[in-house]
Amino acid sequence: MVAARLIDNIWATRKAESLNGYKFMLAEIIGGTREGERLIVADIISAGIGDRVIVSTGSSARRMLGSDEVPVDAVVIGIIDEDCQFI
Repeated sequence: MVAARLIDNIWATRKAESLNGYKFMLAEIIGGTREGERLIVADIISAGIGDRVIVSTGSSARRMLGSDEVPVDAVVIGIIDEDCQFI
């Protein structure tokens, strides 16, 4: 898992049918050795631009969507409410 800030929406006019219904956003990792790295995430909890979030990646992300067959590598699983320092 990584902490990230949501910075924009991603719109896809065409995508794999198994991705229909998912909201995609651009996230920038905050803290750690990967700080500043950007990734596309599926937002299943209705977070918004500017929110600091927890992102799960890999097979754990796919399990959050209920299927290992969905071609997703990163999913927003929580919104960070409190101020904290990221190392």
